[in-house]
Amino acid sequence: MPSPRIKHAYPIIYVRGYAGSDGEVEDTVADPYMGFNIGATKIRQTWQGNIERHFFESPLVRLMKDFGYRDAYSNGSFMPDTIKVPKRPIVIYRYYEPVSVSLGSGERPEIEEFADGLGDLILDLRDRLCSNAAAKARFRVYLVAHSMGGLICRSFLQKRGSAEATALVDKVFTYATPHNGIDLQVIDNVPGFFTRNNMDNFNRKRMKAYLGLPGNHPPDDVTTLNGKFDPDRFFCLVGTNSRDYTVAHGLASKAVGPLSDGLVRIANATVKKAPRAFVHRSHSGHYGIVNSEGGYQNLTRFLFGDVRVDGVLHVNSISLPPKVQAKKDQGKEIRASYHFEVVGRVRGARWDLHRRLTSENSAVFRDYDELVGGNDRRVRSPHLFTVFLRDAERVVKQRTSLGFSVDIAVQVPEYEVDRKLWLNDHYDGGYIFRDKLNIEALPPKQRNDKWRLRCGFDSEGANQTKPDPIEGDLNDHRYVFRIPIKSEAAPGIDAELVITTRPWNK
Repeated sequence: MPSPRIKHAYPIIYVRGYAGSDGEVEDTVADPYMGFNIGATKIRQTWQGNIERHFFESPLVRLMKDFGYRDAYSNGSFMPDTIKVPKRPIVIYRYYEPVSVSLGSGERPEIEEFADGLGDLILDLRDRLCSNAAAKARFRVYLVAHSMGGLICRSFLQKRGSAEATALVDKVFTYATPHNGIDLQVIDNVPGFFTRNNMDNFNRKRMKAYLGLPGNHPPDDVTTLNGKFDPDRFFCLVGTNSRDYTVAHGLASKAVGPLSDGLVRIANATVKKAPRAFVHRSHSGHYGIVNSEGGYQNLTRFLFGDVRVDGVLHVNSISLPPKVQAKKDQGKEIRASYHFEVVGRVRGARWDLHRRLTSENSAVFRDYDELVGGNDRRVRSPHLFTVFLRDAERVVKQRTSLGFSVDIAVQVPEYEVDRKLWLNDHYDGGYIFRDKLNIEALPPKQRNDKWRLRCGFDSEGANQTKPDPIEGDLNDHRYVFRIPIKSEAAPGIDAELVITTRPWNK
């Protein structure tokens, strides 16, 4: 099969997550692909009432089928010296083999040693693939990591890796990594004294050490890359489905709580300033985040996409129900919480690229004072989405535009007047705005042309865009488009969705 044309298709190194018990370690090393080959069958109900199955073959198989990647095994050996490593290899970092009783010493190294081994693997792969100095200068890798694997990547990039090795990393993609440790409902963080099977790797004090953060760094937040790697090239995929995480008969999910993927809290699964997406998948298992279509689509668009699109909602004002406003005018204290929901999809697909809903405990939260009286523009302007689009991934091939849609909703669960619930004229779960924005990104026809957008709300015509495109303001190779988001009646919102597009992988 001929390899698809991709401007950059660097080797992929997959770094798996934590294996707790000795049995889990043995199961891990017994699998050549350490879970990256596990697929899933998702069942959905169509509008006719029929049950439709969606077969996701696994990230490994799909990368081979869609992008011409090959694994690094041959005749029962891993990267044997007797054969040439394929041009687009997928390499499994088998760092748990030394921990295995059957294949190693049975001793558990510290996470720093796993990070050192990752650097050695990158340099070895470069030397195996590159025959001259020019090829070595062009060589780069992608790191794709699940759970604790993302912490190994960060330890390598932020502290343990040599300048020679870390410079070879082009992008990092993490699935469900506890970038700010693991918190439980009864205690804030995994205790540092709980060192059995290296469980303290998820304690923030221990994390500061292996991430190379200074001693005066805030003790409750270890999500910074500390200037060691460009956060724009570090993607965090966050799971929001805690119910389907069945490890330990569901006890782990109960211990962590609902605002999680069953093991990692949503708030702990990102690094500062890095692009991220949210998918309604659990930490692992049949409904796991790695073996999902949404996970795969975010992965490949981040690695190989052409355009990055960010959406930020700039809130100008929020209006209250007339009777609540009257109480405020009388000097009463008003409290309200606002949940910003967003779902991002591409045209012609049956899966979501990005999904944050109140019902799934993942909506963006702001309170009334933050939106009305706050001076921090970033707090008043929730970042709703980052999506990566790829021209070759257009589901509808006959259309030249890149089409995607964004469901936007602003829910107000309740109001308080002088710290008492306001129940007059209140219906629980009310929305002050709810609509779907359909967007077609029109690429330049000629070199000096601008990107343009055609947009339209479902309330103006389902799945339609207006015929007249809008042009963005060009600033530092980024196009900025502004779309009004406004409710006519009170309570309501007056805002604008600021969409910024920029070239990716150029």
